[in-house]
Order: sequence, then C-alpha cells, then structure tokens
Amino acid sequence: MSEFKVASRYAKSLIDLAQEQGNLDEIKVEMEQFMEVLKSNSELLAVLRNPIIKQDKKINILDGVFQGKLNPLVVSFFHLLIKKGRGEVLFSTSQEFIREYNEVKGIVKATVTSAAPMSETNLGTLRDQISKQINATIILENKVDPALIGGFIVTVGDRQIDTSILGKLNKLERHFQA
Repeated sequence: MSEFKVASRYAKSLIDLAQEQGNLDEIKVEMEQFMEVLKSNSELLAVLRNPIIKQDKKINILDGVFQGKLNPLVVSFFHLLIKKGRGEVLFSTSQEFIREYNEVKGIVKATVTSAAPMSETNLGTLRDQISKQINATIILENKVDPALIGGFIVTVGDRQIDTSILGKLNKLERHFQA
C-alpha cells in the first residue's frame, strides 16, 4: 500500500477521534507544530523513517521532544503508529491530517502569483471574491514571479485563472504560430 494511502487512513482515524473528543482544532494546531519541528530537524525525520532503529528508541525520542508539549491523544497516536512499524508515515500523516481538517472545515487553499507582492487590501479583496465564488473559506498565499511582467495568476485546486501579461503574450504568440 502506498505511503499516501496509509497516511490518509491514519489521518482520517485521528480526525474522527478528535471530533469525538471535541478537540479537533487543538489537534490541528499541534499537528502543524509537529510538522514544523520535523521540517526544521531533518535528523529527527530520518530517525523516524529508519527501519533499523528500534521502536522503543523512536518512542523515547518522540517523548523526549514532545511529551508535555502535545495533547496526550497526539502522543498516543504517534506511539501507535511507531508500534505498528509506521514511523516513516508520521510526517505524511500530519500533512494528510491538515488536508482532511481543511476539507472538514470547508477551507480551500489558493495561490495568487503576481509580478510584485500584493498589498493586504488587494489580497483581502481577492480572497473575498474567491470565497464567494466557491462558497468556502480561503487561505490565500501570494507568490512573486517577476517574469509575469504584470497581472496575476490565481490557482484554486485544479483551476487556474491567468490574467498576467506574460500569459497574454504567450497566448498571442500561439495564435500567430497557428
């Protein structure tokens, strides 16, 4: 079974359990913190993914880093994954948990790529327009690509709207080549 499928199933289980206990939002914040620690500490991630390192040692390392800092439910969940020999999917499961949390809460991530950084006012206006269009809460990220010359590209899921000058020039070039 692929790492994605395994991570998705474990994340779904944790979502269900957190909803039952009424602490879904708290668990989400802690999973984000866990992911940040793993992103900033590649050695810890390597230890968790290493099948040669014994499960007890992995649990002791996790306890040393996270005990008292994370909800006991999250710590127990991590212990369970390690005891089942799934330490390599802890990071993927955390990512999948965040994705599924966003799905449950009706939150959609979108990206706007512009030639220059957009102001908070413009980002807010764009966020509101996208939110009305798809009837969901939007988390909007602004990326900068000077090659666009002007305008912007909005990406929401698998949909993309290109209003950039570069996009228009490319479209014009294709038109003349046809």
